[in-house]
Amino acid sequence: MSGINLSGMKAIYKTEMARTLRTVWQSIATPVVTTALYFIVFGGAFGSRMPQLGGGVGYGGFIVPGLIMLTLLTQSISNASIGIYFPKFTGTIFEILSAPMSYVETVAAYVGAAATKSVVIGLIILVTSTFFTDVRIVHPVWMVAFLLLTSIAFSLFGFIIGIWAKSFEQLAIIPALVITPLTFLGGAFYPIDMLREPWHRISLFNPVVYLVSGFRWSFYGVGDVSVGQSLAVTAAFLIACLVLLWWIFKTGWRLKP
Repeated sequence: MSGINLSGMKAIYKTEMARTLRTVWQSIATPVVTTALYFIVFGGAFGSRMPQLGGGVGYGGFIVPGLIMLTLLTQSISNASIGIYFPKFTGTIFEILSAPMSYVETVAAYVGAAATKSVVIGLIILVTSTFFTDVRIVHPVWMVAFLLLTSIAFSLFGFIIGIWAKSFEQLAIIPALVITPLTFLGGAFYPIDMLREPWHRISLFNPVVYLVSGFRWSFYGVGDVSVGQSLAVTAAFLIACLVLLWWIFKTGWRLKP
């Protein structure tokens, strides 16, 4: 433990968290209002016309894990990408790289802060959802595990995007044009069993299907795919991000002039 620069990690972590606290009301109000709108539109307009889904789950309760996962993915990427991109934009990235901290400590501090913010927002959405529908959590330990694993994995992914991006516009490309559509098409608001072939089979190539399904299983004990497959895909994505980050810091890609 003596070889770990805890003070440096703490400084980065506190700085990133302080940046969020400066807009705390916006950070809290946005997911609350968005969740309410989803329930008004989807739960109110469509929910009454939808039959109960697997496990006797009403439509309002069914979309809760999907809503949390949608926000979790986008927030994790956004928080981590802007966290590392801003030092690049201001030129302070070279001070961070020359600080007496290993790359592992630097990544852990930034990713830890981003994942913390995402988990907090996810929990806020969960609490907000209870005002609109009945929510039960059959496997609370697994729910927390999926929450943490997904937040960390996509915070790592967001960190990579922040290193790759050369402009603020590029930071929004992947979350807006890739992650959000994949989430909407990944069973967040409907069971993929409702899809006809070949769309059902095609949807199984969408990695978000496995994330949403595993997270929904932790709530209601049912999912579109097995929980083992969900864990395997989540773990594989996390490992892939770690390997890519190792290569980035080894080569200095997009970090060094």
